[in-house]
Amino acid sequence: MTVDCVTAYPLVSTQAESFGITDLSREFGITPRALRFYEEEGLIAPRRDGATRIYSRRDRARIAWILRGKSLGFSLDEIGELLDLYDLGDNRATQRAVTAERCRLRVEGLRHQLSEVQAMIDQLSRFATALEQHAAA
Repeated sequence: MTVDCVTAYPLVSTQAESFGITDLSREFGITPRALRFYEEEGLIAPRRDGATRIYSRRDRARIAWILRGKSLGFSLDEIGELLDLYDLGDNRATQRAVTAERCRLRVEGLRHQLSEVQAMIDQLSRFATALEQHAAA
């Protein structure tokens, strides 16, 4: 397995140019319904052969971005905005820069949440100790 820094999600190297819904469901550990949902949301665009969806290498890379973004707490709208930056024709420089900035902002927000949670833990611990001391008196 290789880590492709372009997709920011581990992808197994493959020479395949197209993939079926079952292939990608298995590879990414998601349901076919999830893939259809991402299509409905406009995040991927498989071509059709009758009722059969045929996913491209591009769709596969976009699914990797979607899953990475979800695992990092980004909304599907945010992920869609980042995916749309791929096609600007600047060798993905804008996509990388904007994604890095959004990640840094998310880190900042999570650090703030973490400090709030730690403060609440401290308050609860002090309150529990005070209650126990009062009960023992």
